Amino acid sequence: MTNKPITEQSSNYNNLEKMDTFELLSNINAEDKTVPLAIEKVIPSIEKLVNAIYDKMKDGGRLFYIGAGTSGRLGVLDASECPPTYGVSDNWVIGLIAGGDSALRKAVENAEDNMHLAWEDLKQYNISDKDVLVGIAASGTTPYVIGGLKDAKKHHIITGCIVCNTNSPLAKVANIPIELIVGPEFVTGSTRMKAGTAQKLTLNMISTSVMIKLGRVKDNKMVNMKLSNKKLVQRGILMLVEELNIERELALELLEKHKSVKNVLDLYKNKEI
Repeated sequence: MTNKPITEQSSNYNNLEKMDTFELLSNINAEDKTVPLAIEKVIPSIEKLVNAIYDKMKDGGRLFYIGAGTSGRLGVLDASECPPTYGVSDNWVIGLIAGGDSALRKAVENAEDNMHLAWEDLKQYNISDKDVLVGIAASGTTPYVIGGLKDAKKHHIITGCIVCNTNSPLAKVANIPIELIVGPEFVTGSTRMKAGTAQKLTLNMISTSVMIKLGRVKDNKMVNMKLSNKKLVQRGILMLVEELNIERELALELLEKHKSVKNVLDLYKNKEI
C-alpha cells in the first residue's frame, strides 16, 4: 500500500524502454481507453458545475479557468476556442496560466508556487461574484490554483475544480469539485497523458454544454461561428443550403451581407429576407 497520490503512483507497466513500438502504442492506447469511463462516474458533479456556470453566464457573468503547466494550457485552449466556435466575446471565457502567456510555450520557474499570484492575475479582469472560477490541477496541490480559489471564495465567487486525485487540497477548497480518477500514468507521474486527456474531455463537456444552453447552437450546428477562414465560410454556406433549401451563390451572398449563419436564419424566420 502506498501513500503516494494517485497521479504519482508507479505505472502499471515496467521496463518501457524494452517494449517495441507496437507494444508501446498498444499499451498507451489501453490506458487511454479507461479515461472516458472515469469521467462517466462523475457526470453528476460536472452537471452541477455546468448548471452553476450557466446560471451566472445567462445573467452576463463570465467563466474563468486557472491552472499551471499542462492544466493551465488546457484551460487557455478551451477558453480560446469558444469565440471562433460560438461567436462569443473574447472576454466571456478566460483562461489564465501561471507565469502568463509565455508559459504556454515554455515553463516559467516557480510561477505555480505563488499562492497569491492567481488573484493578482484575476484582478486584472475585474473578476466578481457575477463570475465563476474553475481551477484545473491534476495533482490538486498547485499553490497558484489553490490560492486563487481561496481568494475567490473570500469575494463570494462560485468556484469549481478539475483534479485527478482524491481528497486533494484543491477539491477541499472548491464549491464544486470534479475528481477524475484515471489511475497511474503509463510513464509514472506524466500527467500530461491520461490526466490531461481527462481534463481536456471534461473541459469540452463543460464549455460545449454551457454554450448550447446559452443558445449558441441551433439543432446541432455552430450557427454563431466566426467566419474567419474559407473552410468556415464553406461550412456556413452548406448550413444555409441545407436549412433554407437555397442555392450556394445566394447562401454566400447572404453570409457576406449578414455576417453569420444565425443572423441569416433569424432574418429568414422573421421573413425579412
